[in-house]
Amino acid sequence: QVQLVESGGGLVQAGGSLRLSCAAAERTFSSNIMGWFRQAPGKEREFVAAISRGGGSTNYADSVKGRFTISRDNAKNTVYLQMNSLKPEDTALYYCAAKGGFVATMTSSSYDYWGQGTQVTVSS
Repeated sequence: QVQLVESGGGLVQAGGSLRLSCAAAERTFSSNIMGWFRQAPGKEREFVAAISRGGGSTNYADSVKGRFTISRDNAKNTVYLQMNSLKPEDTALYYCAAKGGFVATMTSSSYDYWGQGTQVTVSS
C-alpha cells in the first residue's frame, strides 16, 4: 500500500505559477513510477505528466508540454509538478498516482495508488 498526500494547490491568476508536491510515506517510493492527473468539473480524469523511477524519463500531455515540469526527489519520497504560464483551462483537481512496472503510461487505470487531490484554480 502506497499512501500519497498532495499539497501546493491554490488560486492563481492566469500566467502565474504553482508547484504541486506529492509525498509518499513508504520507503519503496523509488520503485514506483509516478504520475499526475487532473479532473475538471464535468470532465473525465486526464493524464498530465509521468516520471520514471529514477527520474530520467518523463512524459507529458500535449496540453501542458513546455509549461509543466514533473520531477522527483527519491531521498524525500516526493514528486513535484511545477506549473508555469497557467491558463484558466488548467483549473482542476490534481491527483498524484503511483504504479509499479517500467513504463510511465498515460492511462489512469494502470495506476494502483492515488492521493486525495489538491485543487488548482486559475482565474482569468
